[in-house]
Amino acid sequence: MPLKAVILIGGPQKGTRFRPLSFEVPKPLFPVAGVPMVQHHVEACAKVPGMKEILLLGFYQPHEALGRFLVSAQQELRIPIRYLQEYAALGTAGGIYHFRDQILSGGAEAFFVLNADVCSEFPLQEMLEFQQRHGDVDSFVILGTTANRTQALNYGCIVANADTQEVQHYVEKPSTFVSEIINCGIYLFTPAIFQHIGEVFQRNQQELVLCPYLGEESSNGWQRAEVIRLEQDVFTALAGSGKLYVYKTDGFWSQIKSAGSAIYASRLYLNQYSKSHPERLAQNKPGGPVIRGNVYIHPTASIDSTAVLGPNVSIGEGVTVGAGVRVRESIVLHGASLHDHTCVLNTIVGWDSTIGRWARVEGTPSDPNPNDPYAKIDSETLFRDGRLTPSITILGCSVTIPAEVVILNSIVLPHKELSRSYKNQIILLSLPCKSGCLQLPGRSWPVSEAGELRTCLSCVCTLPCRSRL
Repeated sequence: MPLKAVILIGGPQKGTRFRPLSFEVPKPLFPVAGVPMVQHHVEACAKVPGMKEILLLGFYQPHEALGRFLVSAQQELRIPIRYLQEYAALGTAGGIYHFRDQILSGGAEAFFVLNADVCSEFPLQEMLEFQQRHGDVDSFVILGTTANRTQALNYGCIVANADTQEVQHYVEKPSTFVSEIINCGIYLFTPAIFQHIGEVFQRNQQELVLCPYLGEESSNGWQRAEVIRLEQDVFTALAGSGKLYVYKTDGFWSQIKSAGSAIYASRLYLNQYSKSHPERLAQNKPGGPVIRGNVYIHPTASIDSTAVLGPNVSIGEGVTVGAGVRVRESIVLHGASLHDHTCVLNTIVGWDSTIGRWARVEGTPSDPNPNDPYAKIDSETLFRDGRLTPSITILGCSVTIPAEVVILNSIVLPHKELSRSYKNQIILLSLPCKSGCLQLPGRSWPVSEAGELRTCLSCVCTLPCRSRL
């Protein structure tokens, strides 16, 4: 059966909870377990028999890093991979409807749609076999998993027939408990899905004609009609029609909404490498560093033999790790340098950052409840009760940490050279300039007359605003 896959990668207005890391590379290219986040999706799709093409769909402008990734992935996997750029954010259904001719070209009989901000075992072949066993040739499949009753409210909830797995009711982020089966953001469609999306598009156009004021939020009414969401606009209508089914997986699954969830996702992927990519896992060797648990080390990294790494550690390209260094539950990105006897725990060390001798950089993990088999990682809020929520420590790119200091539960913005220890703080860059903006090469953020950072679309970490915009 000719198949295709569409991976929804979003755009620069998305992923605000991933800042400041998403300023350096598009969020889908952020390294998780040693490879770009979206590469896990691409590799899973390429393994499905009959896969003819993989399409990345989003509204990022042409990007050098994205271009390099596409070329590299095509050469490695030997499958066509293309990027389709939306003219604006069209929603999870609007984008695939806009490019329906590209998706169906070549006679694809079915296609997968995957959200880039999830990590999973990606049981795509199992979903295909399930679709062939259940329902007619034009039925659609949602990948589902089980969450606990409280956390299920944060996801799309699915009520399904226990015998046939037909979806009878679907609610996106309900206000009260509906079901413990949640939507994983991975779908299998046939070309018939475009008829249902087209009906939503026609309805949107009719509503704009009848009530043109609905289009005020957008630059024009046509764009407004094109914005269509799979979850709220399509699945809700399809539920109970005999066309929509859920395939429940017991494999691992998690969202990657924040930097803290990236460390958790890295742990899940590293654990999977023992079966899928054992060559990516570092091993204890004579004269090499001490490896504890699952660790990825890029071949170009320089690691002292007295360093201790793991569990759940990813060391990027060109990283230097000195003598006596201890790294655990962390991601160390391209070009970073960890000097002798540093301790890095529950931290993301940004590109080209430096941590001085005997320094300690530590965060607080945001893992799911280990005593609840159905617990998911919570969506983190930056502040709680007026205080910074304890979470992993994030060092932006080109951050310098001096020797013998301690950084705990803090976010350090890019290009910052620290001079002392910090705890539970967001460390900004510099004082406002005369024009009233914080200066950083290539970007700026509005501040109030008192020098406080304002909340806006370009704010690095969406700080609460203490002044009026």
